[in-house]
Amino acid sequence: MVPRQLIRRGRAAGVVSVAIAVLAGAATADASNRRVSISNYQWSDPTLELDLGEHVTWYWVGPDIMHSVTGESPNARGIDSDPGIDLPEHQVGDSFQVTFDQPGTYQLVCKLHSTVRGEVTVSDSPGDPASEQDPVPKSQVDLKAPKMRSVSLASNPIRGRGGQLHFNLGERAKVDADYFRLGPGGKRKFAGWAKWSAYVGLNEIRFGARGKHFHAEPGRYVAELRATDRDQNTSAPRRVRFRISPAD
Repeated sequence: MVPRQLIRRGRAAGVVSVAIAVLAGAATADASNRRVSISNYQWSDPTLELDLGEHVTWYWVGPDIMHSVTGESPNARGIDSDPGIDLPEHQVGDSFQVTFDQPGTYQLVCKLHSTVRGEVTVSDSPGDPASEQDPVPKSQVDLKAPKMRSVSLASNPIRGRGGQLHFNLGERAKVDADYFRLGPGGKRKFAGWAKWSAYVGLNEIRFGARGKHFHAEPGRYVAELRATDRDQNTSAPRRVRFRISPAD
């Protein structure tokens, strides 16, 4: 069987979607189109029933994304979400759709992980290609960047031992700061960096202190702070202007 394939690629909310329609080659009537998530090394429903002309849409929702939907049984040999690729890897939010126009039972498997598999059984009764009984599966990966709020220095100027910087976070994150010394006319020159572990709620860190990566000479500075969560989402930068006073 030679499948007829239609490939569409688009971008929505930063996510690429891939849709492939395949004409393929018994079950009960009153089945319907299905949406299936691929996550935690399995299909959300490994046993599916359709009627003629209906489709299945698979969604990669993470955190594991190195899976394909590939035909294993003889009647499914033309089905492959990753044709010509031995090492499949998708973005979270990718999707793959197959329309079944011949009755039969189709075995499908991931070409990289043989335990990630399922089957689709298609009846000989005409179906409804427009109905969707399942919601679109939700991502299992955090794609939202953390937000830093209420960023403020307890005092300004600060001394070489640093000052107290307060901020709020909605999730645990690593916070880093790039320090820039301000010259005449506000020209910036990179002066060093620092990093801290931060927690949910109010945080208080020693900011602008002398350290291995920042010498904290007297003068005017601006720092750019960012928070990065465990899924590598990074917040928008927050700028803090401060002065370091000469030592007493």
